[in-house]
Amino acid sequence: MIDWPGPALLYPIGGVFLFVLGLYAVVVRRHLIQKVLALNVMGSGVFMVLLSVAARGGAPDPVAQALTLTGIVVAASATAFALALVVRLKRVTGAAEIDVRAGSDDDGTRGP
Repeated sequence: MIDWPGPALLYPIGGVFLFVLGLYAVVVRRHLIQKVLALNVMGSGVFMVLLSVAARGGAPDPVAQALTLTGIVVAASATAFALALVVRLKRVTGAAEIDVRAGSDDDGTRGP
């Protein structure tokens, strides 16, 4: 039978996995809403690692728990602000995607 790691190892590994998954999505995806969601996934990974570090040993560390709760509140408000910016960008430009080819010629140099 397989010995599964306990929560002391499972949460940091899961947090790192979520962070890497979010980082990959930030780099690969072109749509801005998907990038905002990927940043939220990265933040969730950071919160998981922080809480797993806080739970090491005997009693949980209340400072790390308070920092995590504060981080969740800040992440929620930053997400709302980022989504408002995406909506505004969509209204102004008509697109909510990043076009990496915009402003470049066929040879990859920027035009005048």
